[in-house]
Amino acid sequence: MRANLTTFMALRYALGRFGGARGNGATGATSVGSLALAGLIISIAVLVFVMSVVNGFERELRERLLNVLPHVTATSQGGISATQLGDLTDFANNSGLAGLSPIVRSSGLIAANGEVRAAQITGIDDSYRSVSALGEFMVSGQLTDLHRSEFGLVLGGRLADQLNLQVGDDAVLLLPDQRISIVGTLPRQKRFSVVGIFRSQSQLDSSGLFVSLSDAQRLLRLPGRVHGLQGRLQDLFASGAASRYLYQRFAGNDLRVRSWMVEFGTLYQAISVQKATLFLLFSLLIAVAAFNLVSGLIMIVEQRRGDIAVLRSMGASRFQVLVLFCMLGTLLGVVGTLAGVAAGLALGWLLPALVNGTSAFLEYDLMSQYFISYLPVQVSLRDLLLVSALSIGATLLASLYPAWRAMGLMPSRVLANE
Repeated sequence: MRANLTTFMALRYALGRFGGARGNGATGATSVGSLALAGLIISIAVLVFVMSVVNGFERELRERLLNVLPHVTATSQGGISATQLGDLTDFANNSGLAGLSPIVRSSGLIAANGEVRAAQITGIDDSYRSVSALGEFMVSGQLTDLHRSEFGLVLGGRLADQLNLQVGDDAVLLLPDQRISIVGTLPRQKRFSVVGIFRSQSQLDSSGLFVSLSDAQRLLRLPGRVHGLQGRLQDLFASGAASRYLYQRFAGNDLRVRSWMVEFGTLYQAISVQKATLFLLFSLLIAVAAFNLVSGLIMIVEQRRGDIAVLRSMGASRFQVLVLFCMLGTLLGVVGTLAGVAAGLALGWLLPALVNGTSAFLEYDLMSQYFISYLPVQVSLRDLLLVSALSIGATLLASLYPAWRAMGLMPSRVLANE
């Protein structure tokens, strides 16, 4: 019975906008409490949104960028012959590799429809699908079409948009190597036909260009040789074993092995550190907002001195008074937490669409400084539970002091002054 009464009183105070009393004192408590609750809601909303964005960047780096780009690249300045390559599907179990594929690479220019753009040209064969999921991001044509037609190319969607190219159109590839003709020095060039377009929503879309390995060898005059190999790791963070295996297998080729950690490792670590730092920073803001509720709760205690005295006179123990105000602080914390989480989820749903819409309207990529072209958001249930527990725990701790003050009131002294 008394427990039900305590719960009822806590709900009455909470639903009555910090007491529901009238007068200047009540207005002050309402204002202070409302501002503290608003600060709590805003802090939680920002923390939920920021952590969701960081989770989104981590997901895109792992599942999109590192799914498209090979994890290990081994290159040789003098090239590797076909006899030295051997069977690339036959590698040791302890190599740490899940796949290997030969490549020919060169920087160059692509020209079409009066436009010229820089591109990274990569010659690949059928085994490339064992090291990259590029084929999953094709929006026109298929990656395998490279090997079904002579001098076909596949390019990124952003590059295709800049050159106004579609499947079936022709484009000219220009290489920095020069050849001598009767009219002087000319760049090496060859006309290719577009057989596919991919959109990975990564930086590869603006510079990636793929041709068949045989066409690349003819274009770069590398008959029977490749520039190197690209591989896929069984474990993203175990590149050491793969590097040792490649150095041993192709010893004498002046091999240079680079893993994804060289280019993106710092970024990956920065994302992890940033997530921990932002969580700590905004957790402090939540704690400050929660403890700001102390002022409002203390004013409630002062306003409800008479109610507390009557409860004590009716037989309520000091502990029940303590529980009443702790429950009140916790209820306010639950309300603020639920509202903050809902606001954070709403931000996570609205802002990506707003960023994409603004980029389209301004015709400028707002995410051009990042490795993806959109704002990623991934909501984690674990993060939501962690933030909620932190917020509710902070408000519970903040309510202890006002509850202790209420518990210490003497009914006889309070009622004597009423």
